[in-house]
Amino acid sequence: MLTLSQVGKSYGGRTLFSDVSLQVNRAERIGLVGPNGAGKTTLFSLILKECEPDDGSVIFQKGATLGYLPQESAPSGEETVLELATAVTPEMAALQRQLKDDDDHEAHARFDELGGFQLEPKAKRILAGLAFRESDFHRPARTMSGGWVMRAHLARLLVQEPDLLMLDEPTNHLDLESLVWFQNYLRAYPGAILMISHDREFLNALVDSIIDIHQRRIHRYRGNYDDYLTQRAAREEQHLAAYKNQQREIQSLQEFADRFRAKASKASQAQSKLKQIDRMDKIEAPVSEDRKIKFRFPQPPRSGTKVITLNGIHHAYGDHVVYRGIDFAAERGQCTVLVGPNGSGKSTLLKILGGVIPFQSGSREPGHNVKVGYYAQYRVEMLNTARSVLQEVLDSPNPVSEQTARTVLGSFLFRQDDVFKNVGVLSGGEKSRLALVKLLLDPPNLLLMDEPTTHLDMASIDALIGALRQYEGTLIFISHDVYFIRALASTVLHIDTGRLTPYAGDYQYYLDKSKAVSERAALTAGEKPAVEQKAATVPTAAPSPRKTKEQKRQEAEERNARSRIRKEHEHKIATVEARIVSLELQQKKLVAQLEDPATYTSAGAAFELNRELLGVSELLESLTREWNELAAIDPAGITEVC
Repeated sequence: MLTLSQVGKSYGGRTLFSDVSLQVNRAERIGLVGPNGAGKTTLFSLILKECEPDDGSVIFQKGATLGYLPQESAPSGEETVLELATAVTPEMAALQRQLKDDDDHEAHARFDELGGFQLEPKAKRILAGLAFRESDFHRPARTMSGGWVMRAHLARLLVQEPDLLMLDEPTNHLDLESLVWFQNYLRAYPGAILMISHDREFLNALVDSIIDIHQRRIHRYRGNYDDYLTQRAAREEQHLAAYKNQQREIQSLQEFADRFRAKASKASQAQSKLKQIDRMDKIEAPVSEDRKIKFRFPQPPRSGTKVITLNGIHHAYGDHVVYRGIDFAAERGQCTVLVGPNGSGKSTLLKILGGVIPFQSGSREPGHNVKVGYYAQYRVEMLNTARSVLQEVLDSPNPVSEQTARTVLGSFLFRQDDVFKNVGVLSGGEKSRLALVKLLLDPPNLLLMDEPTTHLDMASIDALIGALRQYEGTLIFISHDVYFIRALASTVLHIDTGRLTPYAGDYQYYLDKSKAVSERAALTAGEKPAVEQKAATVPTAAPSPRKTKEQKRQEAEERNARSRIRKEHEHKIATVEARIVSLELQQKKLVAQLEDPATYTSAGAAFELNRELLGVSELLESLTREWNELAAIDPAGITEVC
């Protein structure tokens, strides 16, 4: 359906692609990944014919349709949300405008012929799935926020059902429940999908291959994002081994030439060695794209053990009561994620904790020496729009050098001349990232964050995780990024219909207790397991009756059974650990063999070793995952590991 053949593209003397070829077939689901600046957006522009390749060709199958959702902005005019969602072609949009102004018979007939009236029910179902209310359908799109306009454009694409659906960070503007609906809808989408996304869970759930832009080339990996990470690691090991081997060969040839070029009897041989070096197809030095942030962020002043307490909080928006007399307390060092259905009160609780909104009754009591930071509020309000990006970061209560400031900004997508941009011209996403950098350079000891990973790419999310793992204060956050939650949350607070249910364990513990059908669905689950509800309410103590001999015997048998289960579990862990150690030794041995020049004297030996190394790496990844699952919780339910 789509073919890129030997495509090359350069900008300002910098080569983005060279000799790139790609085939996209019907019904394929492809994720496009790569570091910021690698050329993902440029590749989209080439496919969309917004720019032309310097070399090669981009061929789209005749008659095939294409739909594109940009990352941040899409136009809206006087049309209603429903009209926008059904404007699947320029002709359809023109007919809608004509019918709105004048009920022309010919226009009416043509609109009916094109199936315009049949589109409405489909559009309404899709709009409802994307969380539009029925009362929104006839609102002018321009009266809604940019995020809702983007949802309306997404609805239009889903109604249109193009043969190739191109999506650039489509989850940025979706709440959790809409995201789950959208993910399920795309599973049954009849066309091909090519998407750029920072959401690992979204990619894992949908794609069947990953295209990685790396060092002016594209590499295609079969499977989802987790499969890609495993295959890429093996590929990088092989690349490094081949590069080292070639460098040793070059060094050996060069040393021979340097030693004997002045000796008449050996001069021709020395010259031959130099020509051999020149004829080699040079392997590029491996470049790690996973540049980790090296800077240690400043730490906040130490707070008291009790960081913040809410007592008997009652809050309502008009007649809509969100909380009736709730209690909540956070202690120093906790990292808590808030989960629950849309509209349950997660953001409201975060705002109450941050002192952003008033409540009708109850008390909010910050602890000793507590400084509160609410990230969602800071995104715009904390920035001086007259300054440059670099000036904003340098003007911090915890001053840092310009080199350090640029290092941190680079980790959050402000690179090279971007740091000299005026804050006033930044997009909403860029302002969010800049506010995040400022907050991390002067952190409060109670940090409240609402969807902090929005507008960040994967490398920046990793940089944020690294910074927050260093953080010594108390963190309470909302996120739909399962990877981010797993990396940070040590406790979970479930919120539903004004009730708070704490889970004294990480996200895996919460998943196990809630028996969730998926990691993503668990974030918006409304039901709570009975065991946690009972644990949240402590009944009045009553005198225990004297135990009978039969009860004591049963208890002893239960203790023995638990002990047996625990020993069996420990044996499983030990067995998996032993296999991991053995495979790691085997992996090192194979890498050493690939680095040995003697390996390449035997035809096919390197190929067999590479294949064996890939198998060992995949098995090692699987066993490591199994070990993590076994270590996460005792299956007997005796002791949960947090």
